[in-house]
Amino acid sequence: MLKITKTVEDGLIELSPEQVEPGAWLSLIRPTAEELLTVENITEAPQDFVRAALDPEESSRIEVEDNHILVLVNVPVNHENNPDEYDTLPLGIIVTPDYIVTICQENNEALRSFTETRFRYFSTFKRTRFLFQILYRSAMLFLKDLRQMSGRRDRIDENLRRSMKNRELFQLLDLQNGLTYYAMSLRSNRVVVERLLRLCSTAQVSHMIKLREEDEDLLDDVRVEYDQAIEMTQVQTNVLAGMMDAFASVISNNLNIVMKFLASVTIVLAIPTMVASFFGMNVPIPWEGHPMGFAIVCIIALILTIAAIVVLWRKKLF
Repeated sequence: MLKITKTVEDGLIELSPEQVEPGAWLSLIRPTAEELLTVENITEAPQDFVRAALDPEESSRIEVEDNHILVLVNVPVNHENNPDEYDTLPLGIIVTPDYIVTICQENNEALRSFTETRFRYFSTFKRTRFLFQILYRSAMLFLKDLRQMSGRRDRIDENLRRSMKNRELFQLLDLQNGLTYYAMSLRSNRVVVERLLRLCSTAQVSHMIKLREEDEDLLDDVRVEYDQAIEMTQVQTNVLAGMMDAFASVISNNLNIVMKFLASVTIVLAIPTMVASFFGMNVPIPWEGHPMGFAIVCIIALILTIAAIVVLWRKKLF
């Protein structure tokens, strides 16, 4: 889907490809080949720039070619069919002399934040500031998801303390996978921000990305937010790894307790069976003709069983 918008005094207006004007924002979500070609013709951006974000395994980076800058970062994306699954997708941002272009395979919250109802907070004309605002929004989304992960981890922890089930352990494993993806994406995004900060002071891109004082402050905020997100990811990863190890030990200990109890029960049940086996042999035995012989045998089995229970109880095997 290709959507072209432009900031005007009273909001955002949507343009067709034939009406496109300098200062417009071209947003591509799950683009078709025809839409990609249309954007290439309008912006004269290199083909590999426009198609870079279509590879879900593409790594974050910055490329400069002629008068075009590609900033490729990973942004959080939550799947509608599984809101508890955390993943990232590449988001390509192309800054040209007249336009700003965003390309992503899925509609995401980082771009949905820039809607007509929030037009006062951004301008498609100010391409540099708009670029930094998208980066800042993506960093805030990482922090938001990390806080959600922390709350979800606490809930899983409470459930696991009440009942040791595989479902909760699989949920912890999903969280661990999500944190791994986030940690990798955040580190690579942080490198992109650092390189962008250095490039803005070079003659190579200074004529394309003009830094105002407020833009520098915003880029510093982006860097701080990414640093905070990286630290939170590291802390949560360590906490989650400790939880997994602790619960694995608890499960193993519970299994040992169950096996110990079953072994003790087996010993106790074996004693009357053994006594009955002795007195059930087809050979002469004591009290064979005694009228109370059966009762005596039962009493002997009961005494031995009680003695075994007392011994096992003292050894804390029950």
